[in-house]
Amino acid sequence: MRTRFIVNPQAGTARQGLARVRAFAATLGADVSVTTHPGHASDLALRALEEGCGLIVAVGGDGTLNEVAGRLIHTPATLGLIPCGSGNGLGRHLGIHGPIRRSLEILRTGRPRMIDAGLADGHPFFTVAGLGFEAEVAARFNRLPHRGFIRYLTAGASLWLSWAPQACCIEDGPHQTRLQAFTLAVANSDQYGNRACIAPGARVDDGLLELTAVPRVTAWNALPMLTRLFAGSIDRAPGVLRLQAPRFVVVRPAAGLIHTDGETHPAGERVEFSIQPRSLRVMAPVTVR
Repeated sequence: MRTRFIVNPQAGTARQGLARVRAFAATLGADVSVTTHPGHASDLALRALEEGCGLIVAVGGDGTLNEVAGRLIHTPATLGLIPCGSGNGLGRHLGIHGPIRRSLEILRTGRPRMIDAGLADGHPFFTVAGLGFEAEVAARFNRLPHRGFIRYLTAGASLWLSWAPQACCIEDGPHQTRLQAFTLAVANSDQYGNRACIAPGARVDDGLLELTAVPRVTAWNALPMLTRLFAGSIDRAPGVLRLQAPRFVVVRPAAGLIHTDGETHPAGERVEFSIQPRSLRVMAPVTVR
């Protein structure tokens, strides 16, 4: 199988692991392409498809994954994943995390697995999309010259006290729910990354999206909410709404940002989220949930 590695050297530990990736690629007779600017991974993935590659490996963070995987939806090619970013949500969900050498070994010993892909206002996502507080934090985080989990928390803390919940109407088929949402996430996998579990129990192959709407976060409930997020019980926190469906429409007071796997996009008042069942082939460990 012809293989192409697409490496984002700006993502987390990708630059440090580049020599190891090149050495492994050489054992397969595979090519290695290195990105130079935002959106380049998407272009390189398209070129790899056009050149007949059957395994295209994203080496980077969730943004790199999103760019590469977005090109592979509904194609016969398989996505390989070497997570090197600050979150690595899909990698953790699939059991692909830890040292780079482990992820490389999964490429050798794993098996292809079909998973779902989400669409948010037409933009593909594979872990989590959302709006409100989390989209604004993602925008601030993406502007930082250096990233990482601590810097993400710092970006959120600086916005937290000034951010107000938005009045949202959530359409789930014939049902409508109106509420004030501090942040609203629509998940394909169970977590943002770093084991921050926004949709406990979610699966990437069930043909469903998981919507979690969080109410106002105050000085009184912030720590319990954060504790539940990492304990996998955010859906049992007071005031949190959890819904499951293949499609949601969220209507908010005004246009604003959304994010898809941490990458931000402008969107209108009405945002549609939908699922594309089993539309992406991913190389995964043999024993996965």
